[in-house]
Amino acid sequence: MRRTYLRSLILSGIMVMTGPVLPHASTAKSLFESKPLLQDQFIVLGRPIGDSQWTLLVLEQIKPEPRCWVQRTDGLIDPSLNRFNFTGICGRYIDSNGYSLRSGGEDQGSRVRLRLRQQAGELLLETSHWQHPSSVVIGQAPIPLRDPNGFIRIRLNPGWRLERRVYLGKPLGHLYFAHPEAWDRLVSQADWHSAS
Repeated sequence: MRRTYLRSLILSGIMVMTGPVLPHASTAKSLFESKPLLQDQFIVLGRPIGDSQWTLLVLEQIKPEPRCWVQRTDGLIDPSLNRFNFTGICGRYIDSNGYSLRSGGEDQGSRVRLRLRQQAGELLLETSHWQHPSSVVIGQAPIPLRDPNGFIRIRLNPGWRLERRVYLGKPLGHLYFAHPEAWDRLVSQADWHSAS
């Protein structure tokens, strides 16, 4: 009887010291929700850096005028927001603080990164995962020419949309590249395409 009492006391002490049991993964993944967006208010761009590198940029047209970007006659995009005070008019999402990947209703967080890669005359928006060699292609665009002042518009592949991150019903200043399919399924489809 005394041993049982002591064992219960020790276990209670361990629970107090270590704190409550961590939530299950399904609870953690529901921390953030997402809401759909009007896709024509956004543009996904590849910005040339140096001779061969690219960075990803997403622009949002919050108010109708002035325009945050303009299509050039050579097929490139002019980010015209650089020529006026765009506060409250244009939204700009320039890195992983501004956008991330969501698939199957689950926020992929920092385990799946987004990158731009040039392949011949095409620019690919794809995933990068440290545990998986295959990449999921999210969008792509032809490269008509390379101009340090001209950005390339990337069209998202079927199934991919921009959505806004929501926390406790409140929209946040963070975008998702979102797909309804679960991440494992998207990767298996990418594996199949790369093998065929």
